[in-house]
Amino acid sequence: MTEPTPLGSLVEIDDRTVLVLGQELDIAHEQPDVGNALVHRAGEHLVLVDTGVTEAFRAALRTAVDRVGPWSRLLLITTHGHTDHVGNNDLVDELAAELGVPAEHWVSARDVEQMRDPVTYWERAFDRLTGVAPLPAPPALSAKKVVSLFQPLHPFGTTTRTYEERPLERLSLGSVRMTGWSFADGAVRVLRSQGHCAGHVIVHLRDAGLVHLGDEVNGPCGAMRDADQLKLTTVFGAVATAAAEGAVSAVTEGHDGTVRRGDEVVAHLDEILDQAVALQEAALEITDGHDTVDPAGFATDLGRRVAELGGGGPNPNPVFGGMMSVNMLDEIGLRPAHAGHEGRPWSRPGRTDPAPVAGMPHGIALLPAAAAMVGWKLRGRDK
Repeated sequence: MTEPTPLGSLVEIDDRTVLVLGQELDIAHEQPDVGNALVHRAGEHLVLVDTGVTEAFRAALRTAVDRVGPWSRLLLITTHGHTDHVGNNDLVDELAAELGVPAEHWVSARDVEQMRDPVTYWERAFDRLTGVAPLPAPPALSAKKVVSLFQPLHPFGTTTRTYEERPLERLSLGSVRMTGWSFADGAVRVLRSQGHCAGHVIVHLRDAGLVHLGDEVNGPCGAMRDADQLKLTTVFGAVATAAAEGAVSAVTEGHDGTVRRGDEVVAHLDEILDQAVALQEAALEITDGHDTVDPAGFATDLGRRVAELGGGGPNPNPVFGGMMSVNMLDEIGLRPAHAGHEGRPWSRPGRTDPAPVAGMPHGIALLPAAAAMVGWKLRGRDK
């Protein structure tokens, strides 16, 4: 068995780009997972892509900063708002103050709320698992336990703003057309992907020919409650196409320390796409012939298939497996038979035509409708 790479290890990509490696989640030993970060120099800009979490990782970031050469402006790009990627975001203020240089920090508006309140974000994620996968404690307590591991947690700095405050741009990776925002005179391009979670972006570093995929590649099926399976597979295909054309020469990820180059990028992303197709096929096989599906049993069977495919993501465990299973049930069209009832079966919604709609009210029903219209006009809602 390969020994894990120590937290904060540095992987030199080129003379101005360094990948700083994180670590896996180990709740039993109260060890948080830490996402990888990139440190890159683009002209006068020092560019940080994510900042991980923990004091040890913060120190490693500083070491990487010293490796990439002189700079006079600072830019932090946050790929998404999960705690393992944003804990040291205030480092930007610290570095800028030390040298007296201008700094910027950008994050998606869609992720600000979870950054402000990570406990509620995780409580909602865990609440979906009740009766599906084992939780060590009720969702609220489990969420607090998980978030407590990620300390100190400083997702915001004095310069934090949202990408969406800037005009959206049409950007291209070779023949692939995407939308996003450019920084540092076009040397840094942030491309909307929004698959792993609602605000996720990927980052193109022009001078290094590199795309950082963040957590979009954490397995063939998204686990988070705000994941989008279509967007995940779309971004896999888009970057694979750009790499096949030579528009992207290298790819890095949020929890894998491998720097993939050239044909290896295409093969890797094609493999994940194949896994996604195979996993949905497995889900259909598991549910075939069943009017209702036990979500816990489905999670067990799907977990076995995920293991066979080798697509369990960076932190495979029953909780994340259960989260993936719930998303997969939804992906193939099943819904909880009784919303809010723990562990109740899932089934396909009945195909029933909607009841006729009466349209404008008549008779005595005109009175409340007229009152509603008067209130609507008085509040100026019709203008």
